[in-house]
Amino acid sequence: MNRAQAVITSPLGNVLLQGSEAGLERLDFIDDREAEIFNLEILASHVAQLNEFFDGTRESFNLLLLPLGTHFQMNVWDELSKIPYANTWSYERLAIALGDIKTIRAAATANGRNPLPIIIPCHRVIGKSGELSGYSGGVWRKRWLIEHEQRNVQLKISF
Repeated sequence: MNRAQAVITSPLGNVLLQGSEAGLERLDFIDDREAEIFNLEILASHVAQLNEFFDGTRESFNLLLLPLGTHFQMNVWDELSKIPYANTWSYERLAIALGDIKTIRAAATANGRNPLPIIIPCHRVIGKSGELSGYSGGVWRKRWLIEHEQRNVQLKISF
């Protein structure tokens, strides 16, 4: 199987994509680190759709994804994908959507281990009181993503 990785420049800094023909496995914020780019053609649609998201012209992704995790993590990541663009859920609401409020801590942990942030929108999960707690790329990126989505919805409504 051909492996692929690509780095794109975004408003959130450099973003590293890694995967294969089977799907995208990881998206990481790499800040100052540089990465070798190879087999970019395999990830061309991933790069294009992420750029459209950052441009404000894409609200959802239609990509082959291959996140690796436990059965529970996969269920959490699937539930995250159901959170509408420009909306937020609390960790409690996420646990309830999973079918058991008692899973709130495990759901929060799985949310934090999401290997495909932005595409699987873990940034849309916030504290019950509205605080922005934790994000693998830093809280400032989480704030930017939430504000970016809400700003784009407002622009569409105003036209």
